[in-house]
Amino acid sequence: MFLIKVAAGVVNQTPMDWDTNRAHLLGAIEDARRQGVSVLCLPELCITGYGCEDAFLSPSVHRTAWEVLESLLPTTRGMIVSLGLPVMFKGAVFNAAALVVDGQLVGLVPKRFLAGDGIHYEPRWFKPWPLNHQAELCMGSRRVPIGDIFFDCGGVRIGFEICEDAWVANRPGGQLALKGVDIILNPSASHFAFGKTEVRRRFVLEGSRAFGTSYIYGNLLGNESGRAIYDGDAMIATGGKMIAYGPRFSFRPWLVTTALVDVELTRIHRARMASYQPDVAAQQHGCIRVPFRFPQQQPQPQHCTLPAWEEGPYRKEEEFARAVRLGLWDYLRKSRSRGFVVSLSGGADSSATACLVSLMIEGAVAELGLEEVKRRLSYIEHIQQAQSVAELTQGLLTCVYQSTRNSSPTTLEAAQAVAQEVHARFVHWDVDTLVQEYTRRVSEALGRELSWDRDDLALQNIQARARAPGVWMLANVQGALLLSTSNRSEAAVGYATMDGDTAGGLCPIAGIDKAFLRRWLKWLQTRGPEGGRPYPALQLVTAQVPTAELRPPQRRQTDEEDLMPYDVLDAIERLAIRDKRDPVECFELLRVEFKQYSLEQLAAWVQRFFTLWSRNQWKRERYAPSFHLDDENLDPKTWCRFPILSGGFQRELRRLQEHLQQLLAQEKNAS
Repeated sequence: MFLIKVAAGVVNQTPMDWDTNRAHLLGAIEDARRQGVSVLCLPELCITGYGCEDAFLSPSVHRTAWEVLESLLPTTRGMIVSLGLPVMFKGAVFNAAALVVDGQLVGLVPKRFLAGDGIHYEPRWFKPWPLNHQAELCMGSRRVPIGDIFFDCGGVRIGFEICEDAWVANRPGGQLALKGVDIILNPSASHFAFGKTEVRRRFVLEGSRAFGTSYIYGNLLGNESGRAIYDGDAMIATGGKMIAYGPRFSFRPWLVTTALVDVELTRIHRARMASYQPDVAAQQHGCIRVPFRFPQQQPQPQHCTLPAWEEGPYRKEEEFARAVRLGLWDYLRKSRSRGFVVSLSGGADSSATACLVSLMIEGAVAELGLEEVKRRLSYIEHIQQAQSVAELTQGLLTCVYQSTRNSSPTTLEAAQAVAQEVHARFVHWDVDTLVQEYTRRVSEALGRELSWDRDDLALQNIQARARAPGVWMLANVQGALLLSTSNRSEAAVGYATMDGDTAGGLCPIAGIDKAFLRRWLKWLQTRGPEGGRPYPALQLVTAQVPTAELRPPQRRQTDEEDLMPYDVLDAIERLAIRDKRDPVECFELLRVEFKQYSLEQLAAWVQRFFTLWSRNQWKRERYAPSFHLDDENLDPKTWCRFPILSGGFQRELRRLQEHLQQLLAQEKNAS
């Protein structure tokens, strides 16, 4: 029996926030030391932060990262620690993991497979390291091995798969297994998406089983640089069995998840595998030998269970709440904002946004404690006397209801109830005089009266735009961050007023569709997150039919009459944008899913979607930053590129009409 205590460390970093990043790494190292850890895996690019973008090409970033690495070396005495940083070598930049053993830098392993899809742009900055190539890096007086290498530390062999390396078919772990590696470290910066942790768990488990190793996975934590959220996944598996999970979505600056692995047992398991054929001739190739003495460990009981919410029926609702509240928490702190302002209409979108801020505050206090939350937000002087969650929320969240003559008592009552439920400061003012003054001035300029029959869209938009200046001013005076409240379904078809309801510095719900958001609100109303509470006041919101309330009440405006049923809209969006189907293909697939609607109606909705999608790309280009939540994101800066000017699918839509006419003719002939 050869027991080694290993750990996956997760840290909440910020691009180029050198001192804070170093402090978090030092905290994780010291925490691991207190727990008797010998091998600690810290995340990918954890020294610089993963989201440095084009700053990865800056020589000063490389120099400073190296300085921080060298300053951390003495803190690793008696331990084996991996640290991630960019490295310049032969005129190219590599994304590398540095292995530090007992205070000495013993080698650098660059990433072999770069993430270049979705929100990732690694090939823009980094070069992939070629298989079976080793070299030597000279940094001042240091000469450090770099390349496709692995390490023999006191008789225990350690290798790397760096994030994307484990997501490809030809994983480096296969070659490492042939070289007799005992432990594989996976330092990662893997952004959150719904259900993505299941994929990670599969490759961690399968890697440990197929390679006959122990496998340590450590991800980044928190909203690192604005859009991507990292869930802080930490996993340790050995021989195909998961032996440790870390908590996800923590508000803490770092966490360390530990486990005992038996190196002799994994070697026995691998020896039993008939498929295992060691590459005897290459056993010494690329091996860096380092003396290290592992302390003797005693067997301990190890329990590996997931929180109930991770395996329950409301997992997506829980993930949404936990990811966005953590994203808001880090955005608040890292932008040095002094709170949030929400233009609360009493509808689903703005109510969800206000509730997410409340969940952020309640979650942070539950995990960290009230005093620690105030300490972390010590730059916000006016909350330092708060003695409860309610008082803290009063100081951090302001909700503003801005009425016009078209607003209803129903939405005012709902807005007041939601603000009270979340303990926000509530403000109500009327902007109708502003709307009428703008309308009068434009009427004078045109020499005619504006009317709903002739100028419907302009008269709707001015109400939304008249609400922006006042709420922006309130946010500015308070030094707070104005949150915009447009969802992804609206973004797809441009059902939003630029410089109106899109006004804000951050849009927490822009990555989620309206159908799910309405379902999530009902879940929050009746259940709430595990360890939290329900928000029963949301009944006044969920009972409403969604409406922008921008037309006169007698016109009975609803969102779905303006557009189409939200479930149909979201289905078309997934087919057209995620799956890249053309209009005829979308129509044919909709016929199967939505048999309750006529062919003419489905074709009209498909035509409306494609027309509005192509017409409104300029709006999506101007939306406030949003959080990436899944692979259906429409953010043109990180996920879904589309030209601002295009042909508007005119030929494709003509083909749809021709196809429809053929189907109708066939139906007529058949009858």
